[in-house]
Amino acid sequence: MSSHVMSLREQKPTTEFKGGSVQSLSADEFPLLSRLSIRRLVLQPGQIREPHWHTNANELNYCLRGAALITVFDNGSQYHRFTIREGQMFYVPSGALHTIEVIGDETAEFIATLTHERPEEFGLSGSLAVMSDAVIGNTFDLPATAVGKRNHEVRDGAIQEAARRPEPTRDDQRLDPFKFDVEAMSAPVASAEGWAKTARKQFWPVLDNVAMYSLKIADSGMREPHWHPETAEMGYIAKGTGRMTILSPDGTWDTFELHEGDVYFIPRSYPHHIEDIGEGDIHFLIFFDQPMPRDIGYRAALSALRPETVAAAFDVAPEDLPALPFTPADPLIVGRVNQVDRV
Repeated sequence: MSSHVMSLREQKPTTEFKGGSVQSLSADEFPLLSRLSIRRLVLQPGQIREPHWHTNANELNYCLRGAALITVFDNGSQYHRFTIREGQMFYVPSGALHTIEVIGDETAEFIATLTHERPEEFGLSGSLAVMSDAVIGNTFDLPATAVGKRNHEVRDGAIQEAARRPEPTRDDQRLDPFKFDVEAMSAPVASAEGWAKTARKQFWPVLDNVAMYSLKIADSGMREPHWHPETAEMGYIAKGTGRMTILSPDGTWDTFELHEGDVYFIPRSYPHHIEDIGEGDIHFLIFFDQPMPRDIGYRAALSALRPETVAAAFDVAPEDLPALPFTPADPLIVGRVNQVDRV
């Protein structure tokens, strides 16, 4: 098994409650991770992801299914409340209080990346529990006896159950700086072989030290070999079966399959490629530790070199070098003119 890939869906949940769960991959489970980690959150109707905040990480969330009401309370008493549905995203700065409440009768599922390999957080229930009744009473102009029946223990409350389900208003459907409808955007890169929709600072100004590409590759396409000079890459396979090859600086390489629920991690500047080897399209959620990720692809890079230099890299005589198409800019996704290699 490659050190570059692990299954998120097969991880033992860190929290389970009445069908809801949180599964995580941090550097503790996936040692290769750096500056990024990932979580899968499943909430049943009527459930709440406890109000909480992260001490050392921004959070970027993608909704795979269902719908939820998101509340964020940030520095300077800045208040945000909005609905999120399948294919939409939301962002939460480090330290901001936020919660997720399922709306409707469908299970909700989220994939979240955090901008630290070992993210830390505080939950609201524990933060209230450690304060005395007198302190809580003073905070809200109440006698201590008024809050004496509350919980006084710090315990796992990551998923909770609401006494009454939220009822979103029309205002909750408004645009918000922390919300982004990535799947509704016109893909900046699109062809018959696939497309990439990009949640990055260019289109979503609030992002800090994180970005996400929703990448779909058809059977007829392939993500060309490339590398990212300024960012690591962490991907979640939302649908389909793929294959990846990664080269390490010591000259070793891994070629491995990717299945639904898998997470892969590629350190900065490691060359790699992605191709679809299953039935139907493959859909990746690809996260980066920079708000404006860029890459260098093989096709455009080789166009920048003299043919003799390219021939030397291939270790062939210049007359044996095939005519490579001149490509001034990376295409990102290329067509597949050959059958899938057998490995």
